[in-house]
Amino acid sequence: MTAKILSVFSRPDRTRPGRRFQRSVDLLPSMFTVGNIFCGWACVVYAMRGDYVTAAPFVAFAMVLDTLDGRVARFAGVTSEFGIEFDSLADVISFGVAPAILVFSWGLEPLGRVGWAVGFLYVTATAMRLARFNIQQADGGDKRYFVGLPSPPAAGVLASTVFAYPSGLEGIREAVVALAVVIVPAALMVSRLHFRNFNALFPGRRHSYLTLIVIAGMIAAITIHPQLVLITMAYAYLASGPLGLILSLARRVREGVLSNKMR
Repeated sequence: MTAKILSVFSRPDRTRPGRRFQRSVDLLPSMFTVGNIFCGWACVVYAMRGDYVTAAPFVAFAMVLDTLDGRVARFAGVTSEFGIEFDSLADVISFGVAPAILVFSWGLEPLGRVGWAVGFLYVTATAMRLARFNIQQADGGDKRYFVGLPSPPAAGVLASTVFAYPSGLEGIREAVVALAVVIVPAALMVSRLHFRNFNALFPGRRHSYLTLIVIAGMIAAITIHPQLVLITMAYAYLASGPLGLILSLARRVREGVLSNKMR
C-alpha cells in the first residue's frame, strides 16, 4: 500500500507542460492589451514633455496592438468577458485620454478652460463610443459597418495632425484650429453614421495576394512620406462616414425622382 502511494507522488505530471502552454496562450491577448496601455501612457508622458514627434506615433502603435489582441484571442479561441472589458478600458486610455492630452498640450492649452473642457468632451465621447460598441457586439448586427466613428481612427485623426505639424499651436487664433480637430471626431464617435469596417476595405480571402500587395503598398507609402500619408488616411476615413450619408441621400432622391417619372 505504501509503495502505491509513493508511486503516485513520484509519477511525473505529463499534463503540466500542456497546461503551461494553454495558460500562456490564454494570457497572450492580455499581453497585447498591456502593450496597448503602455503606448497610451508613453504618449501622455512624451506629450507632457512637449516631444510631440515621439508622442504621436505611440497612438499608431496602440492601434496595431489593439488589432492584434482581438485577432489573437479569436484565433486561439480564448475570448472572455474579462478580455473584452480589459480591452475597452485600455482603449479609453490609449484612444481617449492619451490623444486628448496630446492635443491639449499641442494646441488647446492657450484656450485655457475651454481647451481642457473640449479635451474632456473628447474623452467622454470615446468612453460612450466604446460602451455602445460593446453592446452592439453582444446584440450582433451588420459586421460590415461600424455605427459611429470607431475610437482608434478618431484618435488617429488627432495623432496624425499633431505628427504632421509637431511645432505646436501657440496663439489663441491658431488654437481655434485645434478645436475642430477634437470636436469633429468626438461628434462623429457618438453619431449614428455608418463607417466601413476595416476588414471590408481589403480584398477577400480568395484574393489574399491582393491584400498583401495593398498592405505592402501602404507600408511603402508611409515609409516614403509618413506625415502626409498618415494624415491623408486618417482624414479620408473620417470623411467616409459623412460622404457615405450624402451619397445615400442622393441615391434615394434619384430613385424617388425616377419612380415619380414612371408613374
